[in-house]
Amino acid sequence: MTISPDAVVVFTIAGWPVNATIVVTWVLMAVLTLGSWLITRRLSSSEDFSRWQNLLEVLVSGLRDQIEAVSRQAPGPYLPFVGTLFIFILSANLLHLIPGVIPPTGSLSTTAALALCVFIAVPVFGIAREGLSGYLRQYIRPTPLMLPFNLIGELSRTIALAVRLYGNIMSGTVIVGILLSLAPFLFPVLMQLLGLITGVIQAYIFAILAMVYIASASAAHGRTQSEDKANG
Repeated sequence: MTISPDAVVVFTIAGWPVNATIVVTWVLMAVLTLGSWLITRRLSSSEDFSRWQNLLEVLVSGLRDQIEAVSRQAPGPYLPFVGTLFIFILSANLLHLIPGVIPPTGSLSTTAALALCVFIAVPVFGIAREGLSGYLRQYIRPTPLMLPFNLIGELSRTIALAVRLYGNIMSGTVIVGILLSLAPFLFPVLMQLLGLITGVIQAYIFAILAMVYIASASAAHGRTQSEDKANG
């Protein structure tokens, strides 16, 4: 039983194998890009708008509310990144509903790449908000002795992001395969429903954790500024 799309070679280019992870990921990105363009090319501010625009507005509004609730900051700067993460992971997770398609999030290489994006985004947003010195200062708070522990914490939570998403999607694929082999006519609908719920939850958790990590840098700097003013 194939549980990872990395093991499925679709074709080769100059002797280099191109696996299902790469193919499905690029197809999904193309579909999402085309779909976004089709939905947003004719946005209307009147009461007469399409159902797709209505769905888009509900999704964006929900994401903005969640980002604001988590970060206690204006959601505008973070919405494109966190929203893209959520939509991509959700769409990828739901691909298991298509017979014969293994979600790219069932590959550790995909989840590691997504976690790496978060790892890079945290200092980028932090530095943009508070400056280089202000951002770096949090790594030596409350004492410079905390520097190695804070650095280890940054790396460990990135690894945890990748492994958590991969483990949940991969284990779900294994469970479905086992149950279908035992009772192919009894479990399909139930497991598809369970997979749908799991896919939505995992996309939400990944996006929220990404926002928590990004917001924590600014929150830490905000506390530092308050402490400096109090001590001054």
